[in-house]
Amino acid sequence: MILSTISHFQLLCCLVLLLILPLPLYSADPDPLQDFCVADLKASASLNGFPCKLAAEVTSGDFFFNGLSKEGNTTIFGSAVTPANVLAFPGVNTLGISMNRVDFAPGGLNPPHSHPRASESGIVIKGKLLVGFFTTNNVFYSKVLSAGEMFVIPRGLIHFQQNVGEGKALAFTAFNSHLPGAVIVPTTLFASTPSVPNQVLTKTFQVDDDLISTIKSKFGS
Repeated sequence: MILSTISHFQLLCCLVLLLILPLPLYSADPDPLQDFCVADLKASASLNGFPCKLAAEVTSGDFFFNGLSKEGNTTIFGSAVTPANVLAFPGVNTLGISMNRVDFAPGGLNPPHSHPRASESGIVIKGKLLVGFFTTNNVFYSKVLSAGEMFVIPRGLIHFQQNVGEGKALAFTAFNSHLPGAVIVPTTLFASTPSVPNQVLTKTFQVDDDLISTIKSKFGS
């Protein structure tokens, strides 16, 4: 009876080990097989990024980017997002990092949006921003931040930033993806191509057709 109990215990231990041992294989990204993989933007994107440029074609300029040094032209929302993702900065290809510069006019808003492929961290450089995000349980978290203060947005959650100070504001954001993507709620719903049918939006927001048409007209849709 004792031998049978030990045998069952040993079998259970073996099963547990078989379940645990594969976990390290999925605990982190695999080690890179080369020093870098500067994106060849003339080629089509593959599963995990763009193909690498030939080493002989790589230059120092591929690893430096000055696009975030310039203030952007704000949109109808009063904000301007300047990306430093793989499409603008080929040197970050396959590295799992990118950044944005976000400029705000007084009262400007970076409208509700999400990044389907990345979490986001950010720091306020100038001004005062109301930063908020929403969970999948419809809980709203927010705080007003001043220069030098940081925020973090979990991957895929809808969030926004609004300038609540007196002058312009500036923030820099960073992502754990070389191409985080952005789904901007107002333009996705009211300026998509082809257009979202009005009856879908009237039912969603419980408003009449005229109001939906008015909102669409503001986005040129």
